[in-house]
Amino acid sequence: MKEFRGTGVALITPFDENNQVDIEALERLIKHQIENGIDYLVALGTTGETATLSPEEKALVRKHVLEINAGALPVVLGIGGNNTAAVVNELTTTDLGGFSAILSVSPYYNKPSQQGIYEHFKQVSMASDLP
Repeated sequence: MKEFRGTGVALITPFDENNQVDIEALERLIKHQIENGIDYLVALGTTGETATLSPEEKALVRKHVLEINAGALPVVLGIGGNNTAAVVNELTTTDLGGFSAILSVSPYYNKPSQQGIYEHFKQVSMASDLP
């Protein structure tokens, strides 16, 4: 995974005064990262407020991150959660074109065993060809 060496930035999801995703602020943020030598971007990780975003807001962020980045840097997409079936469903129903890898969290709150964590990530990894 040579393309992920160096520094990646986990992007926030900026909001405007009406609590809507602020696309102009997102554009400024991404361009600032590119102009200042970041090696890759992480969209919709935990710093991107994914636990509180609607599916429509997530789709909006995905679309604009790829458009604004315009292939300048590799982009990692966060898709995770504590519900394995929901994570697998999101992976298999989301257009992953343009993304270089998936970032997924260990299940939280459920306290799975080590075998349970293994099984979770096994299912997640089988749901996508992306690393």
